[in-house]
Amino acid sequence: MATTVSGGGAEVPKIVWNERQQRFETEDKKAYIQYQLRDGGKVMDILHTFVPSSKRGLGLASHLCVSAFTHAHSHSMSVLPTCTYVSDTFLPRNPSWKSVLHSDDLKSNI
Repeated sequence: MATTVSGGGAEVPKIVWNERQQRFETEDKKAYIQYQLRDGGKVMDILHTFVPSSKRGLGLASHLCVSAFTHAHSHSMSVLPTCTYVSDTFLPRNPSWKSVLHSDDLKSNI
C-alpha cells in the first residue's frame, strides 16, 4: 500500500468490513468508519470516523480510511468524503487517494 501512516511503528491493526452495519471497524469494534452507499452502490459516502480516546494517536483513523478507500477502489466505486476527518485530514495527508473521489464530472473513473 502506498500510504504513509504516522505512528510509533506499531503492528498494523486488522480492519474488518462489517457489510451489514455499513462500516469498517477494528476487531474489537471500538474504532470504525461509517459509510452509506449512494447512486445504486456506485458511491461510498463516508459519513463518520470514530476512534475512542484510549486509542487515539495510533493511526487507527488513517488505517480505517485506507481500508474503506481500498474497498471502494477495488469495487469500482467512488468516495464521497462527507466526514470532516476524511476531507480535512486524511486526504491532504494522502493525496494519491483523491483519484477515487466522487465527482459529478466523472461518470466512471476506474
